[in-house]
Amino acid sequence: MELNEVLLGLLGKGTLETLYMTLVSTVFAYLIGIPIGIVLCITDVNGICPNRPVNKVLGVLVNILRSVPFLILLVFLLPFTRVVAGTTIGATATIVPLVVASAPFVGRMVESSLKEVDPGVVQAAESMGSSPTQIIFKVLLPEARPSLLVGGAIAITTILSYSALAGFTGGGGLGSIAVNYGYYKYDTRTMTITVALLVVIVQIFQEVGMAIATKSDRRVKN
Repeated sequence: MELNEVLLGLLGKGTLETLYMTLVSTVFAYLIGIPIGIVLCITDVNGICPNRPVNKVLGVLVNILRSVPFLILLVFLLPFTRVVAGTTIGATATIVPLVVASAPFVGRMVESSLKEVDPGVVQAAESMGSSPTQIIFKVLLPEARPSLLVGGAIAITTILSYSALAGFTGGGGLGSIAVNYGYYKYDTRTMTITVALLVVIVQIFQEVGMAIATKSDRRVKN
């Protein structure tokens, strides 16, 4: 009974840490990723403010960060993480590499969503004298909202998977429990429960995100 209580407390703390890392990282990733996606979209050759140099340079930077596996990026960023968070261990420290890794991914997701907007709608706004800023905030973002929300559901589950990998470097959360108990101590029960909790959390995030996206889509009839 005592062992079960200890395990329950450990899993409860790990679940809260995982949710904390995932949600906070997602917020910061979108604060950075949305501007990146907007710039990539509007500076494209078919965008409302074509600028090939800016588009290419930003695109290369995004692609470089996206091409590095998260576990390698996590280790590479340890000195930077120590400067920003004061430590390289724990849930708060893990947020730093999570944001660096996920912001470029979010940027590409946002860019893709904005490019799905009907060009005719943008052209109509331009013909009425709308400024680029007005087109971005009154046309592109509102029209792309359902796609952005779907992308958000995908992004948050991706960030959750990244947070689990952080367990190999003492990142905290369920990933750390899975590594310390399931991997190093060969505790199959703890590993199984941890994996099950991660699956449940992913499913909840995915279903809630898709439901919100569907409800916000004006093209879907109630």
